[in-house]
Formats: sequence, C-alpha cells, structure tokens
Amino acid sequence: MIFIAIAYGTVALLSVLCLLPFWLIISGSFTSENEIIGEGFKLWPNALSIDAYKAVFSNPDQIFRAYGVTIYITLIGTIFGLFLTSMAGYVIARKDFKYRNSVAFFMYFTTLFSGGLIPWYILMVKYLEWKDSYLAMLIPAMISAWNIILMKNFMKSIPDSIVESARIDGANDFTIYSRLILPLSTPGLATIGLFLALHYWNDWFTANIFITTASKFPLQFFLYKILANAAVLRTDIAANLAAVNFKAPAETLKMAVAVVVTGPIVLLYPFVQKYFVKGLTIGAVKG
Repeated sequence: MIFIAIAYGTVALLSVLCLLPFWLIISGSFTSENEIIGEGFKLWPNALSIDAYKAVFSNPDQIFRAYGVTIYITLIGTIFGLFLTSMAGYVIARKDFKYRNSVAFFMYFTTLFSGGLIPWYILMVKYLEWKDSYLAMLIPAMISAWNIILMKNFMKSIPDSIVESARIDGANDFTIYSRLILPLSTPGLATIGLFLALHYWNDWFTANIFITTASKFPLQFFLYKILANAAVLRTDIAANLAAVNFKAPAETLKMAVAVVVTGPIVLLYPFVQKYFVKGLTIGAVKG
C-alpha cells in the first residue's frame, strides 16, 4: 500500500509538472500586456483580459477560412497518407516479394541524403506547377520513408500463418491487405496517423514558400503572419507610420496564438492513446 501511494503520488506530481507549462500559456493569453511586462507570467492573472484574442480574431472570416483549410489538408493528407504508407509497408514486409530488400534500401537511402531546398522548389514550381496550390502542401508530406519503415516493422509482427490461411481460401493480395492486415495493424495505423496529422496541422513553412493567395493560407501560416505583423508594428519604423492603426499585444498574442493552434489537435491524442499502449505490448509475448 505504501508503494502504491508513493507511485500514484509521483505520477500525479509529474502530471502536474507536465500540465504547468500549458496552464501558463492559457493564463498568459488572458493576461493584459502591461501586467506581463511589469510582473511577468503568473499562474493566475490579476485581471482577465481578452485583448490578445480580439487581435487574433480581428478578422473572423479569414481565420475561420484558415481553420477550414487546415482541417481539409489534415484530413485528406492523413487518410491518403495512411493508405499509401500501409500499402508500401505491407509490400516490403512480405517475405515472398523478391525485391523487398532493394526497395527498402532505396527508401532508407532517402533518409540520409536530400536534394536541398532549391531543387525541391524548382521541381514543385517549374515542373509540377504546384505554385499556389493545395497539392504543394498535401503531396510531399503524404508519404515518407520513416513512416514506411515503421509500418513495415509493425506488419512483420503479424503471423505469416494468417496470410497463408487466406491464400488457401482463395484471397488475393488486396483482399488480404484490406480485410486482414489493415484491421490487425490498427495500433500502427493510429501511431502513424497521429504523426501525419500533427505534421499537416503544424506545417506553416510549406505554405510560406508556395502559397500566395490569402484565402488558401492554413491556420498556422495565417497566425504566423499575425505575429510577424505585430512584431513589425512594435518597431520604431512602424510606430512612425501614420497609416498604422493595428496595435496588437505582442507577448499575450503569442500565448493566444499557441492556444488557438494547439487546442483542437491536442484533443486527438486521447482517442489514439489506447492504440499506443497496445502497440507497445504487441509482439512482447510470442507463442
């Protein structure tokens, strides 16, 4: 009983320590700019202020449009990314595939070397003509060698007898993949799906390079531009411009942007947590 009490107390303390930074961000987003500058960040502000959120939602139509773009890209990219990654992982996990080692090597080789930013930009803009297109944000991140290797290693833990039994019953490769392998690979799919969703949700750099139309801005890039504008407006040059009417709180604005960006995607983790636990234990005991 003493050990259980100590264990639960330690876990509870660590949980509080992990939640403390998130609470500071939320508290800071509801703190006035003058209070943060004068007294610093606190667990609870002296007076609640929503100036930062007013600055973030100063143009609600545009920010909700950016939310829609991000949700659309995240859903489409995650669904198709899981489909392609699982198919590739299944192929190179099959022992009867003659060239699986060669294909796996070429996939692994791409993790060691990269063509660089400039060749990538030339390929995307000049040859694929994906400038100012959603395809530029969707396709490149849809499939990666690292995710394929993870999926391959997970599918290797599935007994070969399942595939052999299905073949005896007359099932073809796609039937085996779709009706047997995918249902058994739920923990791996959940893990890689979370990786893909987090990447698409947090990606602002790709939009910064390729997207020029304001209506196509994803949420992260749109909020990044708000922060950049707020930083510029605090400089002496911007202060001397008579046309400037936008006065955004800089420190609290950062906290509010963090809350707006991370809030929805954080809710995804509880739904896939049980698959992480199963993924850690699967294959630990072999019969």
